[in-house]
Amino acid sequence: MESPSSPPLGPVGRPGGWQAFAAGFVRAFHAYANWLVGLSWVRFTLLSILLLVIAGILSQLPPFSWTVSETVVERAPVVAKAPKPPAPPEAPRSKVQISIDENGVRIAPEGRAAEAASQAASQAESAASAAAEAAAAVGEIRIDLPPGVDRESVREALKEAKEEIRQAIEEARREAEEAKRDAAEAAAEAAAAVHVPRTRIERVTLGEFLPQFATLWIIASMIIKITYKGRIQAEAKAQVATEAAEAESLKRQVVEARMAAMQAQVEPHFLFNTLASIDHLIETDPPRASRMQRNLISLLRASMPTLREANAGGVRDLGRELAVIRPYLEILKVRMEERLQVDLAVPDGLLSAEFPPMMLQSLVENAIKHGLEPKPEGGSLRIAAEIVHGKLVVTVADTGLGFGRAATAGTGVGLANIRERLQLLYGGQAALAVAENAPSGTRVTITVPYSARPEAARAAA
Repeated sequence: MESPSSPPLGPVGRPGGWQAFAAGFVRAFHAYANWLVGLSWVRFTLLSILLLVIAGILSQLPPFSWTVSETVVERAPVVAKAPKPPAPPEAPRSKVQISIDENGVRIAPEGRAAEAASQAASQAESAASAAAEAAAAVGEIRIDLPPGVDRESVREALKEAKEEIRQAIEEARREAEEAKRDAAEAAAEAAAAVHVPRTRIERVTLGEFLPQFATLWIIASMIIKITYKGRIQAEAKAQVATEAAEAESLKRQVVEARMAAMQAQVEPHFLFNTLASIDHLIETDPPRASRMQRNLISLLRASMPTLREANAGGVRDLGRELAVIRPYLEILKVRMEERLQVDLAVPDGLLSAEFPPMMLQSLVENAIKHGLEPKPEGGSLRIAAEIVHGKLVVTVADTGLGFGRAATAGTGVGLANIRERLQLLYGGQAALAVAENAPSGTRVTITVPYSARPEAARAAA
């Protein structure tokens, strides 16, 4: 007895028989469809014609077609026998009398003209024998002569009549014999054909459906080729899109890791210098040391969330970026004293605009480190933001030594990373431009699509 937990048996007595059959059918279908898609239309047409030809040939060959021979004995229809020809009438045994008078010659059986026969018995004796058969056939022969005809004329007329009667009788007898002979031959042929064996040949064809089936197969294959090719192309496009998205995500992660590494390299150096300055100012100028310490705390409080969001690839608002920049610049102003002047020209309405994290901080650090600090007299730093043609334009300009002219000039990896991040985040809608500033220094501009963050706008309000 089958247990309740055992799987149902398939049609062949094993579990999942139908599922295995369906899976095999699906695999075969996909294999055939892929093969069709791989064929060119020229090869597909040639193979279709070849399939039709093969189907037409197979429909006439075993086991789709064969010939059956059967020997039968058929009875021919009986031909009705021709009726026997009428026998010629026998010559009457009665005597006839021939009489000649002024009215002509008369031939009649005995007793019908006794008086006339007695008058001309001697003259008609020779003519009676010649006209006996004709008289018996017609019963009475009458020959009318014109007046004044002699006996010789009558005798010649009788001879001619006799000859014509004889010819008529011979012709009738000959026709009767021919009819009898034909009837005998027909009866002989019918008797010979009654039991003649006859071979009957019958052709049995079961492959008439093969050409039609081949035509339907070709049409179905054509439909599969067209539809499946579209599906494969769609899957290929989806695969390419997925791979591109994964590549972009991986690339973004690499760039963010580079930015985080660069930030990790900058932060300890700046932090150590700031702590050393605080330690020195505690002994010489405690109020300045206290102010620097407060700015350092504000900088750390604002920069830590920014670092986490940058690693996650998020986007912050411009106001939170400035919240990191302000304490950083205050600390530098304590260190550089009169050598650093800062100008922040960012309207309050743009503080809620979306802006990638750590980019503005990287530009400010580069301007201080490679432009203003190496310059003995220092200089000014200006940070401005505005809307140009529907895009947010943020500019960091310094009056330092200029791009690449300081001994501490970097390799440009930081700017390259910023360009790569902008490309990943905005594509061709964002840009980074580096130019010389007047009267000296460097001017770096970042342009991104303008979009305001609602929560940042509410916080600013």
